[in-house]
Amino acid sequence: MIHIIFFLFVFLIVAPIKAQAYLDPGTGSYITQMLIGFIAGSAYLIKIYWGQLKEFIAKLKDKKKKDGAKKNK
Repeated sequence: MIHIIFFLFVFLIVAPIKAQAYLDPGTGSYITQMLIGFIAGSAYLIKIYWGQLKEFIAKLKDKKKKDGAKKNK
């Protein structure tokens, strides 16, 4: 069942469809604003959680060192 849904999803994305659409000049600036907002929001999110991320990675490295030391004994 999941294969059928996946196939239909891919087919709908790939299949060419004629579109009678108009993109006004403001669309490009709107897309640019969304992209800049996404990048700025992501950077702020990383800034907020950077300390926790460093601490988590340090704990993982420390755990690997301790596990390696126990195996060598």
